[in-house]
Amino acid sequence: MDPEYFQSYEMCWGTLGTVRPFANFHSDLDAMEIQKALEMKDAGTLVRILTNRNNAQRQEIAKAFEEMTHKDLAAALKKALSGELEVLLLGLLMPPLQYEAYRLQQAMVGIGTDEETLLEILCTHSGMELQEISAAYKEIYKKDLDKELKGETSGDFYKLLMALLNKDEVPGGVRRDIEALSATLNGKKAEAGPWIDILTSRDSDHLNKVLMGLELDIGQMVDQALEKKFSGDTRLGLKVLVECIQSPEGYLAKRLTATKTPILQGIMVSHSEEDLLCIRTAYLKLTGTSLYTALQKQFKGDHLQALLAICRSED
Repeated sequence: MDPEYFQSYEMCWGTLGTVRPFANFHSDLDAMEIQKALEMKDAGTLVRILTNRNNAQRQEIAKAFEEMTHKDLAAALKKALSGELEVLLLGLLMPPLQYEAYRLQQAMVGIGTDEETLLEILCTHSGMELQEISAAYKEIYKKDLDKELKGETSGDFYKLLMALLNKDEVPGGVRRDIEALSATLNGKKAEAGPWIDILTSRDSDHLNKVLMGLELDIGQMVDQALEKKFSGDTRLGLKVLVECIQSPEGYLAKRLTATKTPILQGIMVSHSEEDLLCIRTAYLKLTGTSLYTALQKQFKGDHLQALLAICRSED
């Protein structure tokens, strides 16, 4: 790790991300060093630089690299690298909105749909952020995100995704919302509409009061009620949404326990400058093992070093 990281750590103290601006930053020097590393296929140097700069600085490096070499840095990385390390470093090189749009596209491309990645992104971003991600998706892929989702999903699950994509806070009474949700659980099969309407249109403090009050009213945990009364993707969607309302970092920590590398890398890159410290804490509480230690058991080589640099330290 670069010693000057610790200076940048002090400079940005108070943020909940693990990747912070590099203090003694010179984009032209970084670009020159990257050019040499690409010629030598020195993955270690590429990892050291790209994981120790924040996203805004990486954009400056990419610009300096193109001005210096008349080549696109992402294309150059593709030629020099392969496998999971290539995917990880290319992800770090994307601007945040573009990266989230890319993850959504990857969740829908090819045969089958990765419903939980769609839910993860839609449930953990604000309405304003999702509008910006939708605009980025349109710019990159020349397609409307809502139409793409419609082609991949259907029924109440599609309605839930649309409500999440267009979420907006609407005032509501806690007691009234509790009663509305409780009423849907009385029959053999619950109605999804009230759940979708309420859970996607209130602020998190309000919704946590509603969920706690609902559990007192029905005498069981909300996720247990959802498990009994709903099925398929709608059940999955509502359960993920409830988890994200109650503890987004807890939900993401649970996702990190998955052995699928794209899931782990997606979350670590997406949250590296926002709240990965919170997710690390939740991971330790959930598993009894730090994320830093868990990564060392699953990965190796330059790929491991890149992931450790993003994770940053032991807990």
